[in-house]
Amino acid sequence: MRSFFKFFLAALLALVVFTLIGFLILFAVAGSIASSEKTTIAAKSVLFIDLSRSFKDKKTDNTLARLSGDRDIYSTSLYDVVRLLQHAKSDSLVKGIYIKCNENANGFAASEELRNALLDFKESKKFVIAYGDMISQKAYFVASAADKIYCNPKGMIDWKGFASQLFFIKNALKKLEIEPQIFYDGKFKSATEPLREEKMTEANRLQTTVWLGDVYHRFLLAVADARSIDTATLHGYANAYMIQTANDAVKYKLLDGVKYDDEVKDEIRKRLDIKEDDKIEFVQIGSYAEATSIKKYTSDRIAVIYAEGDIVYGRGSEGQVGSDEFRNLISKARTDKNIKAIVLRVNSPGGSALASEIIWRETLLARKAGKPLVVSMGDVAASGGYYISCAADSIFAQPNTITGSIGVFGIVPNMQDFFKNKLGVTFDQVKTTPYADIGTTVRPLTEGEKQIIQAAIDTIYHDFKTRVADGRKKDMLLVDSIAQGRVWTGSRAMQIGLVDRLGGLNDAIACAAGMAKLKDYSLREYPEPVSFWDMLKSSYSKTVKAKAIREELSYSQYQLYEQLQRIRQRVGTAQTRLPYDIVVE
Repeated sequence: MRSFFKFFLAALLALVVFTLIGFLILFAVAGSIASSEKTTIAAKSVLFIDLSRSFKDKKTDNTLARLSGDRDIYSTSLYDVVRLLQHAKSDSLVKGIYIKCNENANGFAASEELRNALLDFKESKKFVIAYGDMISQKAYFVASAADKIYCNPKGMIDWKGFASQLFFIKNALKKLEIEPQIFYDGKFKSATEPLREEKMTEANRLQTTVWLGDVYHRFLLAVADARSIDTATLHGYANAYMIQTANDAVKYKLLDGVKYDDEVKDEIRKRLDIKEDDKIEFVQIGSYAEATSIKKYTSDRIAVIYAEGDIVYGRGSEGQVGSDEFRNLISKARTDKNIKAIVLRVNSPGGSALASEIIWRETLLARKAGKPLVVSMGDVAASGGYYISCAADSIFAQPNTITGSIGVFGIVPNMQDFFKNKLGVTFDQVKTTPYADIGTTVRPLTEGEKQIIQAAIDTIYHDFKTRVADGRKKDMLLVDSIAQGRVWTGSRAMQIGLVDRLGGLNDAIACAAGMAKLKDYSLREYPEPVSFWDMLKSSYSKTVKAKAIREELSYSQYQLYEQLQRIRQRVGTAQTRLPYDIVVE
């Protein structure tokens, strides 16, 4: 037996050592590839942008993309794309842009920034051509900036108007004998509606109708300007469902023609003045980033901090805004003598109220230190996302940014009957004080406990409104009237004073530079990309699990799964979060 264990432990140790060596070899190979390959741009190149890929705010490591042979996966941030298109305007090697516009994985505010960058690129008189087989409305929004838009003859363009659909699980919880004990402030704070209602409340229907109408109006305005068709006519096409085929879209001037992919490429060859059988030098935007230097280095810097994802207490993980990490990042920028201004890019639906307060405090200290603090809002900067923004000197948003949602909620589910009747599980306990187990999920709250929790929610809501009133220099009564958990678009938020100006990240950076009286400056972006090795250590198992679940569920079912997971994570803590995930179809 002793001999068996000796050989077993030796084999186990060898397995561990060889595994570590394998990872080190893989890491070394990846590093070698990363350092040895050099991307070059050929003459008469055409930039290729696939809208089905999401351009996040925060940069990520590109090593895995290199190993897979695809340089463009998750490597290029939204702001990088904007800067690269600016650079391409004057790059003699780049003659035009080809946009693949089937689906669009980017939100409407991000799409607005992409679209504006394309419009700016067109001032160079270089061509922009968009092509898709099945063109979604959100993809068309970006594609409408192109000189020409083509569709597969047997494809179609989606033109039906916008809809936002919610799900409600009140009756499912009733069947499971789970009582969602809910506390909230703000008549529009509808985050808990899926748990307590069977359909939208009138307040939620009102706010959804308004913000969805605003986003749709912005969509129509952009297309009307690009295609020289008035908004009433465009709305009429959707009202009557007149665009059912690609040829319909050509007839009503939404498309410039129907062509197959090879025919579109033949047109590009003519524009490039090359032969019919010559290869087109398409350059993915990620490859262009590797071959192009858009960074500069000066002693005076502006810190750009990307707060993207749910706001959580503590360090957080990849894709989250952890209070510890972002407090430290803002503090680092505040105390760095070379950093003259801070731009906080917020793309978050909110989350933990305490985490939001911790980050807000650090933004206030930055302002008190005399460093200009400017906020740039992305697709969503709502509830906790607005909380961490409200102390800024100036706030920028896109017309179709989702913001506001100034309200608070908390959930303490009573699962006593579920455990007892569904699982046959009961609980008993001993406690030293009456409130020792307040917040437990295995019995109903007493009336006294409910009053205590509601009082805590009320206090957080009052603090939230106070932060907004102080930061925006507005009367508390006015803040209360525009708070109440109500969701606003960026354009409407500017009208009521929650936002100062409409614009993208570029505009916010220019504003910060002006406030700091900087003529020449460089950018320092935070958080820095997670390394390949850190991704291997921390994200592999999570990625495999998520991928397995996605493969088993449809897209809509996976969205529902994610929503339920978020509800579970919010139990027991006060939340300043958007009522629901904004999905427009």
